[in-house]
Amino acid sequence: MAAATTTPPTGATVRRTRPRPSFGRVMAWVVMGAILLVTLLPFYWILRTALSSNAGIAADPTSPLPVDATGGGFARALGMQSTKEAIAQGGAGGGLDFWRYLLNSVVVSTLITACQIFFSAMAAYAFARLRWRGRDTVFALFLAGLMVPTIFTLLPNFVLIKQLGLIDSLLGIALPTMFMTPFAVFFLRQFFMNVPREVEEAALLDGAGKVGIFFKVLLPMASTPVITLAVLTYITSWNDYFWPLMVSYSDSSRVLTVALAIFRAQTPQTGVDWSGLMAATLIAALPMLALFAFFARRIVSSISFTGIK
Repeated sequence: MAAATTTPPTGATVRRTRPRPSFGRVMAWVVMGAILLVTLLPFYWILRTALSSNAGIAADPTSPLPVDATGGGFARALGMQSTKEAIAQGGAGGGLDFWRYLLNSVVVSTLITACQIFFSAMAAYAFARLRWRGRDTVFALFLAGLMVPTIFTLLPNFVLIKQLGLIDSLLGIALPTMFMTPFAVFFLRQFFMNVPREVEEAALLDGAGKVGIFFKVLLPMASTPVITLAVLTYITSWNDYFWPLMVSYSDSSRVLTVALAIFRAQTPQTGVDWSGLMAATLIAALPMLALFAFFARRIVSSISFTGIK
């Protein structure tokens, strides 16, 4: 006897029961939530301090909410308060030429990023596609630069910049990392090596030379890793502190990271102007946070695609 089967009536909706989440999945979400909380907590605390008054911070330093909420810290950071008003609110009164320092940071970061990406891409193309004697040996020596700590290069770079007469200038800040870095060359070389050679051969049949292939074929194809590397380079140069501190001595070449340290050193009798300092720090960090958030998905996909062969 055949077993009787029942079919749902026409038009009836079939409800699918969702599988219960496993213990491992729940723990993964808990760990991710904890990591997210630990990552975002410092930014919230910066915002809380920036919106508090200096007197309120001293009176209740552990409050999770802004104490005696005010926008005076942002006004001092942007230079919108007079010296008398700044001193009255616990500021140093020395002022912070925020827009000049911001412009200096933009100029230095843009110069480093544009030149480093361009020259690193050409070097990566030479290591990946051009055949010349000793190519692999030179590349191995070039990669050895990744193992040299940055602190070891500061003094030779300083002597070189001083001999070139570029001390206390924006070009002097940008020059040591303006041409190329081992990581940038390695990163782009891996992408160029993954491009099929048939694409290059087809361009050669169409009459394109090596320079034309690089600019018209490979470089447009590498737009995603190039943008990824540009974002990472821009953020790194924006956050650099020690090298600009060594070579900049006046407002004409002082970048924002160095200016924030000087702003903190302008301590009034009442103590450090934490409200103004945190406000300036938050304003300085917002462009990089927005830049990284906008390109985050492209950065992840580019890193996973470029990979190590």
